[in-house]
Amino acid sequence: MRQHDRDRFQTALFAPVERREGLFALYAFNYEIARVREIVREPMLGQIRLQWWREVLDAAFAGAPPRRHETVLGLDQASRDHGLGRADLDRLIDARERDFDPEPPPSLAALEDYAEGSSAALVRLALQVLGADPVATAAAARSVGIGYALAGLLRAMPFHAAAGRSYLPADIAARAGLDPADYARRRGSPALRKAVAEIADAAERHLRAAGENRRALPRAAVAAVLPAVVAERYLKRLRRAGDDPFAPQLAIPDPLQAWRLAAAALLRRF
Repeated sequence: MRQHDRDRFQTALFAPVERREGLFALYAFNYEIARVREIVREPMLGQIRLQWWREVLDAAFAGAPPRRHETVLGLDQASRDHGLGRADLDRLIDARERDFDPEPPPSLAALEDYAEGSSAALVRLALQVLGADPVATAAAARSVGIGYALAGLLRAMPFHAAAGRSYLPADIAARAGLDPADYARRRGSPALRKAVAEIADAAERHLRAAGENRRALPRAAVAAVLPAVVAERYLKRLRRAGDDPFAPQLAIPDPLQAWRLAAAALLRRF
């Protein structure tokens, strides 16, 4: 976890000690399904891997013995200990099928729906691990998840561009005068900055909404929403870079991130 998902590893450290293993198991599962697109060449092979994880969930929720796989064993234990909801686990897997779509999302709304499935569902599950009321915290979970995911997609834009992939919504690209599938050639251009700014605006709206709902969160559950702090910091740096996600300084990790998370956890601010 420390190596593969620095953000969530650091946030999990602010959870109660007895709940951390559950979070680590959940985040390890998320890492496994999120990286499927990066480790297969053919979409069919990716579908097979995702189906394997669905079968893992089938076995876990049927009470069958788990497969002898480190992540599977951890997820199975977390599911038993914390009553993780099957619907959100399935939603995480379903969202990852969209990583194989050859076309960019048609609209910002479609991108936000992807963010809800791939990120907000994970925040809801993390809140379950931490014992939070799922109804009372639903709004905060959705806002944090979408805001963090949108910021994360902007942060990953150079990586996706190098891989020939695009999550730039077609409607935003059209308004900016861009080809959403070939935005990499326009890096640093006013058109690309305009498109990025619109996505960043949406991310900031979701993060502000999350902050308005923070009182619904018990202190013991704050670790689940601390990714909002990471997203907010990245967006501030992106703004200073003129909304250019290819700016070299954005590739440098925030050296003070752990301290920012500690302050947010202490003050319950995100």
